[in-house]
This record gives sequence, C-alpha cells and structure tokens, in this order.
Amino acid sequence: MRRRLLSSCFAFCLLTSLASSQSIAVLHYAGGGDWYSNPTALPGLIDFCNTNIGTTLAPEPEVVTASDPRLFTFPLIHMTGHGNVFFSEQDKGYLREYLSSGGFIHIDDNYGMDPYIRPILQSLFAEAPLLTLPITHPIFHQTFEFPQGLPKIHEHDNAAPQALGIHIDGRLVLLYTFESDLGDGWEHPQVHNDPLEIRLQALQMGANIIQYVFLN
Repeated sequence: MRRRLLSSCFAFCLLTSLASSQSIAVLHYAGGGDWYSNPTALPGLIDFCNTNIGTTLAPEPEVVTASDPRLFTFPLIHMTGHGNVFFSEQDKGYLREYLSSGGFIHIDDNYGMDPYIRPILQSLFAEAPLLTLPITHPIFHQTFEFPQGLPKIHEHDNAAPQALGIHIDGRLVLLYTFESDLGDGWEHPQVHNDPLEIRLQALQMGANIIQYVFLN
C-alpha cells in the first residue's frame, strides 16, 4: 500500500510540475562516464528552440540525478557521454516511475556509451523493449521534416544513425540516438567546426524532440 501511495504521489507531483515547468535537466549518472560532456550543447539548442519554434525554455539546463526528487519536475531529461554508465536498482525504479508518469528522456550517445547504456535500456521495462523508430514516427515530422529519419552529424564508426525508443501505452517515453551525435551539432560552432548545414540539421532535429515533448 505504501508503495502505491508513493507512486501516486510521484505521479501527481510530476503531472502538476509538467504543467508549468519550462526547464530541461541533464542527468548526472554514476559509473565514471562524462555525463557533463558537450556543455554548450543544450544552451545552444534551447536558444534555437526559443527563437524558432515558440518555446520559452529557461536558457540554462539544470542537473539532476535519478534519485533527486526534482527529477519529477522536468518534462525532459537529457543524457549523454562517452563511457561507462551505472544505475542502481533504486535509480532504475525512479526512472521507471518518472517515465511511466509522463516524463521523457533523450539519450544521445557521444561515442562510447552504447555498450553500457543499451543493456540498461533493454532491461528497464520488461514489457516495453527498446525498438527502432520508423521514419513515419511523428518526432521526425514536427516543425522540421526529416523524411529519412535521424540525421548523421558525426562520423563515429561510419555506420547509419539509429533512433531507438521505448513506448509505454503507445507513448514514446525514451529516445536513444546512436551513431548520430546530435549534441555535438548543438554546441558552439567553434567547438567542432561542423559545416553550417550539418549544425542546422542537428538543431532542427533537436527542436523536433523539444516540440514533441513540450508542445504536443
């Protein structure tokens, strides 16, 4: 009974917070991976969204852990890095509760995260596997059209970009972008010296993610 009451309380707090929150948070995880990488990425994406799709997001993202009660106040949590990722069973429980209650997580592999994060995602929900998103998914068809699906921003292993997701009750709750590296394209131009066209693709796809979460 106590668990059900806590679950209801979390869901109520989340839904109440989501109605008014206009902030994004970066997920600080354990395991030694650089969760803090791409520091200019989210501010760059936020500025692009506020300018181009009518959002009013706070200009700087906040930082939360899976066990931080503030997790449930953010409609969108962003996660990135290059290396090892670790979540305790309690952390996984909080993440499940957050996603089941209306939250959304975008995980962007910054190169090297995949062997650590993919097994975690595949075990997060027994009833909701990690599946490739079809190119017809609405997230590719918001303000900006991506008829071929996820854009390729950085070379990495020179493989095709993948957009994978977890759905709960028909709702996409988690997006995992792999072999794309959207976050590098969101950073200040001088960080990676990407061509303007490539940066614009990254920012537009990021804006679609923001619009899918905040404006739909």
